[in-house]
Amino acid sequence: MGNSYLTLNHVQVSIASALMFLSALLSFYLGLKITKSILIASIRTALQLFAMGFLLQWVFKTESKIAVTCVLIVMTLVAAWTSTSRCARPFPGVLLNSVLSIWTSSWALLAYGNFLVFENPDGYNPQYVIPLLGMILGNSLNGISLALDRFTEELFSKRDQVELSLSLGATSWEAAQPALRNAIRTGTLPILNSMMVAGVVSLPGMMTGQLIAGVSPLEAVKYQIVIMFLIATSTILGALIVSGLGYKKLFNQWHQFEYWKVGSKK
Repeated sequence: MGNSYLTLNHVQVSIASALMFLSALLSFYLGLKITKSILIASIRTALQLFAMGFLLQWVFKTESKIAVTCVLIVMTLVAAWTSTSRCARPFPGVLLNSVLSIWTSSWALLAYGNFLVFENPDGYNPQYVIPLLGMILGNSLNGISLALDRFTEELFSKRDQVELSLSLGATSWEAAQPALRNAIRTGTLPILNSMMVAGVVSLPGMMTGQLIAGVSPLEAVKYQIVIMFLIATSTILGALIVSGLGYKKLFNQWHQFEYWKVGSKK
């Protein structure tokens, strides 16, 4: 098998872009009211990816540790903000909770994969750390967002049950446990579903990219297994941390549920 890969020119990319215009036309014709969203999402995707491509070309050439660190920090903060913006019932400190949870979980697994799995002595090699963190963040933010949204919704919608448990002598931890469990379960469900069908129903993105680039299928499989295990662990850890921090924020030391802190549903 050759190690060459097919390069795409701007015309070929434009041909693929035509599919999104077709999707927009179908949306308009069917009255789905998502035509504008499709067009905005398509334009943002292209602009953001091209911008990142030019940035990574420069970072890969310079291999500056400061530049790599800045890119990683910006990626993490944007992921944290994105996960918070999806929360239907925000509360004071939710953004900080999101930053702490996604930063802790994603960077911990980045370090684990970089130093122990890939045995990369140079922890700032942009070829490894930027794509690796990007894949971890992309999945972790979804898990954290789902867990956060489910946790606040569970507590708010079942406030009577929570307060009844507290009035009967339960601690805040005991009263919040059902919501915590459901939140963590909800946050981790998508990645677990993906793992269940990986290689049978779908070929994950990293493996597909390596196969197109001419990498041996067995080598691509090993990389994909490692990535999926890192992503799954980071997602579970992130969902656990963000739910735990939310619990600490919404229950006080007197075992009272401070429901008034939970915002109205967006």
